[in-house]
Amino acid sequence: MPSLTQEAVIEAMRTVQEPELGRDLIALDMVKNVVIDGSALALTIELTTPACPLKDEIERTTNVALAAIGATKVDISWGAMVRRAQPRQAEQLVPGVKNIIAVASGKGGVGKSTVSVNLAVALAQAGASVGLLDADITGPNIPMMLGLEGQPQASADNKITPLERYGVKAISIQFFVPEGQPIVWRGPLVGGAIQQFLRDVDWGELDYLVIDLPPGTSDAQLTLAQAVPISGAVLVTTPQAVALADVGKALAMFKRMSVPVIGLVENMTAFACPHCGELTEVFGRGGGERFAAEHGLDYLGGVPLDVTVRQGGDVGVPAVAQREPGPAGQALTAIASIVAARMSVRAAQGVAQPVLTIS
Repeated sequence: MPSLTQEAVIEAMRTVQEPELGRDLIALDMVKNVVIDGSALALTIELTTPACPLKDEIERTTNVALAAIGATKVDISWGAMVRRAQPRQAEQLVPGVKNIIAVASGKGGVGKSTVSVNLAVALAQAGASVGLLDADITGPNIPMMLGLEGQPQASADNKITPLERYGVKAISIQFFVPEGQPIVWRGPLVGGAIQQFLRDVDWGELDYLVIDLPPGTSDAQLTLAQAVPISGAVLVTTPQAVALADVGKALAMFKRMSVPVIGLVENMTAFACPHCGELTEVFGRGGGERFAAEHGLDYLGGVPLDVTVRQGGDVGVPAVAQREPGPAGQALTAIASIVAARMSVRAAQGVAQPVLTIS
């Protein structure tokens, strides 16, 4: 059998598709560093996100394609280069950020901040560079949920250096006010704080900036859409009718502002008994999935009610970062992978939301 050649390997890899993008790995420039030694070869596959949920499928089809041309041993190394959905502009508030993900809900109490924190941490665990902006100015919870204390310092270029934990750079108004002090601000001040956190924080180069929005459809959401191009929004709801009615308003708001919606997460989908594992549907069944189907949204997954989420949130250990993640932590990790995949598709399509202008 003749030895393998670079040309044969390249042609074989043209048959391997990136499942989410629907294009072959050679066309996407994902195959790097091919080294051939007789019938054995090594190569690097550079994924479009380190949180790729279909890595195993890519590995399987790669092995099949290379075996067909005579490879008896294939050593695959994995890399990742998150594609940019945000246009790089010198005047942009966050020029080093590739993707901005807004997490929103129509009402409070549905677990939006829980989803934001665990989404950010799960993406960082997968190897991405991640920031988390607490835009819920009057009800900031991100510091407690990450276990962060202290006040950010100024960087060499007089910017705010975010605090970091679990590989996530985080900023919140809570870092700058005394514990227990309420933040009683009118809308313009809230909007100004969000703009300052975008403009004056030293975010550096980020694959993803997750923004935890306050509930509702008001100044914070409008400020964000006007200030930066949002790559996509993740909507969070619970199964009951009142939450679904309010998340419908959030969906309508994002459509009006031309912000793409990545999909819907249904939180508290059922209670997982810590003793027997039985699921009890406390808030009803399937409401989020039905809502997503009715409105043409991707259903990103359901997160069960899990006592470890509350326990971890109270002491600054997110569900996905616990030593043995429970059902909720596992679901949130899977949702993060799906969100990353959707972002990769949008970046490959060159889709970026223009900055909104409202007079």
